[in-house]
Amino acid sequence: MRLGVLLALCLVAWTAPHGVGPRAGQTFRSGIEAVRVDVLVLDGGQPVTGLTARDFEVRDNGVLQQIDRVSFEQIPLNVVLALDMSGSLEGEGLEQLRGAAGALLDGLHPDDQVALVTFSHMVAQQSGLTRRAELVRAAIGRMKAEGGTALVDGAFAGMMLAQSDADRALEVVFSDGVDTASWLMPDAVIDAAKRSDAVVYTVYAGKAPAPPFLRDLAAFTGGRVFENPRESSLRPTFTRILAEFRQRYLLTYSPRDVAPGGWHRLRVNVRNRRATVTVRARPGYMRGS
Repeated sequence: MRLGVLLALCLVAWTAPHGVGPRAGQTFRSGIEAVRVDVLVLDGGQPVTGLTARDFEVRDNGVLQQIDRVSFEQIPLNVVLALDMSGSLEGEGLEQLRGAAGALLDGLHPDDQVALVTFSHMVAQQSGLTRRAELVRAAIGRMKAEGGTALVDGAFAGMMLAQSDADRALEVVFSDGVDTASWLMPDAVIDAAKRSDAVVYTVYAGKAPAPPFLRDLAAFTGGRVFENPRESSLRPTFTRILAEFRQRYLLTYSPRDVAPGGWHRLRVNVRNRRATVTVRARPGYMRGS
């Protein structure tokens, strides 16, 4: 089945139990002219601040590009929480997750938007993007754990919602188990991630290693995987994700001297960097159909 049909099926399966759905006329970007790359620069594990366009080097399919703009903390965020509500989370696990999600809401700025998607055997948009964090907080309080785990579908739904307007997009995907109920194939959602500006951080609280899907989703969007945190450490994990995302740079450039379509390999470096400096960014992007 073709990617477009699969993604359409996933969207049709959404429910909006509180009357919140996609805004009238809302569209999802399928192609871009300028390329935006979210970049995290660490030195000894700590974020490096104060860098400018002159400090970065971006190569698109091996071709050095001219960076048009570097933004740092100037752009409001779209933050989407995509949270596993399967039956295995019932009890203390659900309470810990509620606390962690609430702590992340506490760190939002007035211009940031936040949304909530939950997934069990179904995917539900509990709240669309809004600056009224109290609406999302109320939705978090109503969450109930039951059923299976549509992890792939839920992650895709959150990614599409996160990038549904021009602000910076962060998706936080939480799960404590393997997928048992998705319609979409993991490869189809990873392909969609290659076309997305959203950065996905994944938090996996299962006993086994994180599923390859969660690792790939984070890797192809330039995010990170937090694996097997103790229930008591969910709160600092969620707050760390938001704090780290605010320390990332957003590089924008118009591709020059590269093919118009297909997979574009990206390499981002910091000029004159020390051996202890590491750069985290998506490894590439897909253009065209």
